[in-house]
Amino acid sequence: MTAAPVDHPGASLGLPPSGPGSLASWRARVAAMIGDWAASMIVAIALFGFDVMTGSGWESFMILAVYFVEASLLTALAGGSFGQLIARIGIVRVDGGPLGWWRPVVRTALKCLVIPAMVVGAERRALTDLLLGTVVVNRR
Repeated sequence: MTAAPVDHPGASLGLPPSGPGSLASWRARVAAMIGDWAASMIVAIALFGFDVMTGSGWESFMILAVYFVEASLLTALAGGSFGQLIARIGIVRVDGGPLGWWRPVVRTALKCLVIPAMVVGAERRALTDLLLGTVVVNRR
């Protein structure tokens, strides 16, 4: 008896095994998040001063606010946040439809809460992706 072939990650979603449209790796996703956070820190410091790093008032939330605006807008307009575009990954709907405006905003808001992004299900999809019918894929 031979073992049944193991399907590639993303096969149950109809994604190809590699190349454009295939499931994004964890490495690319983590790199994208680091890039997003670094860019948000730089922009927040430029706009609000270094208190965003050391302050305890409203300033302490400005990096997160900059990230929310950046990721929501770029995902709605370009299919991925700054870091995702640099890492050549992006967000698509599983059913192939357009993302629209509300999915990127809700997805980013849930990511800002951290816990939904940490709950990961099948096919490397976070709770945010499962709820919104999206998946993170390679652009290259």
